[in-house]
Order: sequence, then C-alpha cells, then structure tokens
Amino acid sequence: MIEGKTVIITGASRGIGAEAARQFAAAGAGGIVLCARGADGIEALAAEIGPRALAVRADVSRHADMEALVRRACATFGRVDVLINNAAVIQPIARLADADAEQWRRAVEINLVGVFNATRAVLPQMLRQGGGTVLTVSSGAAHRPLEAWSHYCASKAGAAMLTRCLDLEERASGIRAIGLSPGTVATRMQREIRESGINPVARLDWSEHIPPQWVARALLWMCGPEADPFLGDEISLRNEEIRRRIGLVP
Repeated sequence: MIEGKTVIITGASRGIGAEAARQFAAAGAGGIVLCARGADGIEALAAEIGPRALAVRADVSRHADMEALVRRACATFGRVDVLINNAAVIQPIARLADADAEQWRRAVEINLVGVFNATRAVLPQMLRQGGGTVLTVSSGAAHRPLEAWSHYCASKAGAAMLTRCLDLEERASGIRAIGLSPGTVATRMQREIRESGINPVARLDWSEHIPPQWVARALLWMCGPEADPFLGDEISLRNEEIRRRIGLVP
C-alpha cells in the first residue's frame, strides 16, 4: 500500500504529523519528507526514523517554500506519492469582536492557504507520475460554528471545499483527494483549547480525546484502495464503522 512510496507531511514536528511519520515509516514508506516551520522537532524525528526521512524547514503559508519542498523531495527520493496536509493552528481563540485581525489572517493563511500552497506545489509532479494521493486533516469545525473559533471554522470549511474541488478536477487524472475529520485528539493543540475554556470542546474531559496514533493509522489506511469510496469526501473517525474498518476497535 505505501511500501517504497514517498510521503510529504506538513506540520510534522509533533502530534498527528509526527505520529503519521512514524507509522508510514513502519509501513515501509521509501521516503518521508517532514515539513515544519521550526527545524528542531523535525530534525530530531528524522534522526529517529533514519535515512528514509528528510527534514525540511518550510512555512506552508509561503508558496515558494512549498515549491522548494517538493523540489527537494523529488531530488532526494525521485517522486512524491502522498501529500498529507496536516499543518494548522488554533490561535487566536477569541470572539469576533475581540479577535486580533493580524492573527486571524495568519491562521487562515496557515490552515487554508497553506493547504492550497502545498497541494498546488505537488500537483504537477503527481500528474507527471500519473497520480497521487492528497489527504487533508479536516475538523468537525468545518461544518458547524463554534464560539471563538471563527478563524478555525472558516479556514477548515475552505480546506474541505478544496478537497472537493481537487477531486472534481483531477480524479480522472489519478489524483485521490480525501479529507479526514478525526474528532478531538490528545495533542498540544487540544491543551491550548482546554486552557481557553470558552466553548464546549474546551470543556470535554481529556479521556474523550482519541490518541494521535489513531489518526496516523487512519491516514495510512486512506492511502489504500479501501478508502476509494470516500474520494472527494471526508472520513470521520467519530464513525464506529470507520474505526472498525481501520482496525482501531474490534
């Protein structure tokens, strides 16, 4: 399914991105390109994984960074088979009347424009190869409003629509585009949400959050043909049947 293939993961320094890198490596990926704005986390992870991992410091909000990232991936591993759009931020958690305009814009640049930038950068290479898989980590916030999350809800809704547009335009060319809505995940971002205490998500008990390893396993499963019925759509890990298909629950 993934053996010998090259995967780019944005937001790879921790949480879902880091766990995805480990699980793709364990499954036999031939190349794992780790992308994050800071070098420390991805360099340590690359050292942990070994020579199949390449750490590239890059900002998804800058299209030139994403083009350079794809060039390095191809120069090192020869191709790109999977892109995982994972990079995202939850700040600024604030009601619209109080939100800092610059921070709000920056969140949209990372969560939405970043998905476009990475996808746009990798598409020419995937099309030359005859296909590839683009997976975007979505959220329930893409489909319903939450207090103090206008930046996050709006940007995730836009990213979900990008998945649908990509599928419409390029499925016939061999591009597999799928979104993944994991639910709430026990990561550092969830701790930031909890500290805000401002909406129902912030008040969830920690035991209700799923581990990032589950999300990583879902992303790996989505690279195979079993996920083809969901092309152009979004898979929800809140769905018990999906959890069973992936093997997360009996």
